[in-house]
Amino acid sequence: MKKCILIFDDDAETLAVSKIILEQQNFWVEVRSLCDDIVRDILDIRPVIILIDLWMPEIGGEKAVELMKRNSSTSHLPAILFSANDEIEEICRRCGADGYLKKPFSISELLDVISRHSASD
Repeated sequence: MKKCILIFDDDAETLAVSKIILEQQNFWVEVRSLCDDIVRDILDIRPVIILIDLWMPEIGGEKAVELMKRNSSTSHLPAILFSANDEIEEICRRCGADGYLKKPFSISELLDVISRHSASD
């Protein structure tokens, strides 16, 4: 069975390119352009890892990660923030994300972070 990756980003191009790349690596990829109900989305989809853009409409990636990490049903899942924000590393620590990708990122950086954070599943 393919491992599922759930990606939240409001940029359709980022979602499409990431989905194509990861599906070529034999992942099942689900994408969302909003993260306002992140816990429900995670429970419905059951991914092994979540990638989330920091600058999302409504609640934003930082708040979304905090919500999923506070929920006992979703807190164990790796959450990776991605952003062009120069303070992404500090934001990642502050909200409890498990890692980050600095935009723009390369295909190898994307695959590396997925491999490191989904290897145990």
